[in-house]
Parts: sequence; C-alpha cells; structure tokens
Amino acid sequence: MGNKKLIVNADDFGQSPGINMGIIKAHEQGIVTSASFMVRYPVSKEAAAYAKKNTALGIGLHVDLGEWIYNDGNWDTLYEVVPMDDVHAVEQEINKQLECFYELVGRQPDHLDSHQHVHLKENIRPIFSALASRLGIILRRCGTQVNYCGDFYGQLSDGAAYHTAISVEGLKKTLSGLPDGITELACHPGLQNDINTMYRIEREIEAATLCDNSIKEAIALFDIELVSFEGI
Repeated sequence: MGNKKLIVNADDFGQSPGINMGIIKAHEQGIVTSASFMVRYPVSKEAAAYAKKNTALGIGLHVDLGEWIYNDGNWDTLYEVVPMDDVHAVEQEINKQLECFYELVGRQPDHLDSHQHVHLKENIRPIFSALASRLGIILRRCGTQVNYCGDFYGQLSDGAAYHTAISVEGLKKTLSGLPDGITELACHPGLQNDINTMYRIEREIEAATLCDNSIKEAIALFDIELVSFEGI
C-alpha cells in the first residue's frame, strides 16, 4: 500500500439503537474501521457486546459531558452531565465513564475523544491529555501522530444543512485530498432517526454514503489503507 492510512471512526456508538445499527452496518458493509463508545445510555450494553465479539472494529471512549444545540444565534444546552467549569467534577465524571468502559468492553480504549469536542476546552484539556498519556493512546486533535479530518459532516457551524459534504461525491473529494500519514476521518452514521439532537437526518445519509460500493473503489484508487487506532 501507499503512504496514506485512514481510520474511519464513527462517533456516538451506544447512544441509541439506530446509531448502533448504523455504525454496525457501516462497519460490516462499508468503510468504518473504528468507533467512539458512549457508555451512559441503555443500549451501550448492546454496543459493547458487539465490540467484544467483533474485534476488527476498533473501540475508544467518547466521553459524554453534555450536548449543545444552535438555536437563534445561540448555543443552548440540551443537557449537561456535570458543570463544565467544575474541573474536579469533570475529572470525576471522566474517570467514572472510563471505569464503565472497562466494565462493559473488558479492555482499555484504543483512543480517546469527547462528545462535541469538549475535551478541547482550555480548562479541561489537561485532564484528557494526562489520561491519554497514562493509557498510551491517541487523544483526538491533540498531537501530530494522527491527522484529524472533520470534513465529512452534514451541517455548517450554525447548524445549517450541508449535505454535499456527506454525499458520495463529497466523500470522494475528501478522500482524494488526504495527506500522507495517518488520518482519522470522523463520521456519524445512524438509522431510524431515533435521537433528540440537531444532527439527525444526516446520519442516514452518512450511513448510505459510507456503504456505497464506489467509495470502496475510491479507497483502492487513491491507494488508501484502512486501519484502526489499534497498534498506533
């Protein structure tokens, strides 16, 4: 293979039955190689059971501290697990979710990230960095070993639809521009439209695109090797 390695990482594994179905389909029929696992939801057990039986799917911890939605020019809180300005509470919650990951999956995560990238916030980033260092794993967008690509996303920063980015042609364009080295391509496939979030209908579009046969052909054409975080 060439010098381009691609981790196709699906966020929110374990959040809902439809998201689980979408990620599993995109792994088995498409190009998804890895998932970031949310441990707080009832169907997280089903997601963990799948990951334990299907070790070809890499599995990391998607720390869930809250979710915010864009509404009339402002970001409103949909839910908040702990106050984001309470560093001690945040650290306790991260450790709690890590322990739950161990209990459910039976091994340590092979990468670390967070819902809506909250780990990049200045006051809590050091907590995440220290944990990733202790575990010897990659923390999303916090190092040079793995490039992060968020181009496969069907909304703009204000929540407006941008489905061109998650179309088959849009993904091919993203793949054609990948740099040498290892890249993580984030994605959010899902089915059934069964969660209360601003990113809903886009999940089914993503799932269809990730499973499109021409995408696999493009992977081969561009000499890209599909990998996971395992062993990096």
